[in-house]
Amino acid sequence: MDHSNHGRSVNYKKNSLTLVGAVSMGTGVMIGAGILALTGQIAELAGSLFPIVFIAAAIVTAFSAYSYVKMSNAYPSAGGIGMFLEKAYGRGVMTAASALLMYFSMVINESLVARTFGTYSVQLFDIEPSSWVVTALGVAVLVFAFLINISGNRMIGFFSLLMAFIKIGGILLFAAGGLWLADFQFEITETAVKETSITGFLAAMALAILAYKGFTTITNSGSEIVEPHRNVGRAIVISIAICVVIYSLVALAVAGNLSISEIIAAKDYALAQAARPALGDYGLWFTVGIAIVATISGVIASVFAVSRMLAMLTDMKLVPHSHFGMPGDIQKHTLVYTVTAAIFLTIFFDLSRIASLGAIFYITMDIAVHWGVFRYLRKDINASSFILILAIIFDIVVLGAFLMVKAQTDMMVIYAAAIGMTFIFIGERIFLRLNS
Repeated sequence: MDHSNHGRSVNYKKNSLTLVGAVSMGTGVMIGAGILALTGQIAELAGSLFPIVFIAAAIVTAFSAYSYVKMSNAYPSAGGIGMFLEKAYGRGVMTAASALLMYFSMVINESLVARTFGTYSVQLFDIEPSSWVVTALGVAVLVFAFLINISGNRMIGFFSLLMAFIKIGGILLFAAGGLWLADFQFEITETAVKETSITGFLAAMALAILAYKGFTTITNSGSEIVEPHRNVGRAIVISIAICVVIYSLVALAVAGNLSISEIIAAKDYALAQAARPALGDYGLWFTVGIAIVATISGVIASVFAVSRMLAMLTDMKLVPHSHFGMPGDIQKHTLVYTVTAAIFLTIFFDLSRIASLGAIFYITMDIAVHWGVFRYLRKDINASSFILILAIIFDIVVLGAFLMVKAQTDMMVIYAAAIGMTFIFIGERIFLRLNS
């Protein structure tokens, strides 16, 4: 059977995505688990200064986005990050392994969103967040996302756009209601500053960066966006700006309605907990409803983007591929692999470990992108060396602080990340050598 064309699966339609469509896709992926699952974990690391963490992380993300905007403006393509890495490093181990780090960080994000769906859903039924029901619901939402994705692209596009508006509107309503009931009070006291260590604040930023990383999915649609040389970069900047406002307002609303100890106690479902004192049962139902919409649509959009990315890497002959006897094209197969990997993580890891792994993989890949642009491409795309070096320094400082905190609190995460990265780099080296 001839597989040579079997895989040209990813159908790209030029000018099929408007600037508004690209922004709604970017924000749709970002506002998945970002604010819902990570608020409590960020508060645990940064104490009562946690609302400021989202703004600090947005500044780091803005420097980080510079490379992606410059590359997207110069080389808009469906290959996205895989293509950027190839332009910088060629078709070698560095490109393949870094692209796979991005792929796995996105799969990790899917399992984070899936578990968040389970954690918020059980709030309506007085079920413990540690219950097996949370895992079962997480697996169910991943299977649902798989079925929606296999049903065709048009449905995904429409669904993502509709859900983006519902969840952004709903989360803004939650923030406005929470702030109004808390009398818009948020004070940075001297004790709050003293209680928060610099390392804890920087480590919290590593998790907050995860809440913004969805902007990278916009780069994968470069060949479909109208006027891509201008609009890919614009879509990235607008998406990040929208999320800064939403995340900051939500963090302030949570801080206004719960004490730090209450936020940490309910860290996996802090928004639902914050709605209780402020808005009673109706607030809880509304918040859980928004969380369900945000997580389901986030998983569907992410599964779509990630399976396309893996199909692209397969087309570029950078990753091994087997059909395992499955019918259909390569993108159908990459859908199966992606959802299977996300289900595995959902079953075996809890929310904080999933988020930690995602942060380590993503920031490592981000450093590789900036270094590649700085070392090989900055003159071609007219990029500022100063901004690129600052982006690398910010990433290294934040990741270093995060690893220091995890070394003291949860070495298991560092071992899992080290084993995962070693496996990816050695595996790619062997695969590329055998297929050269």
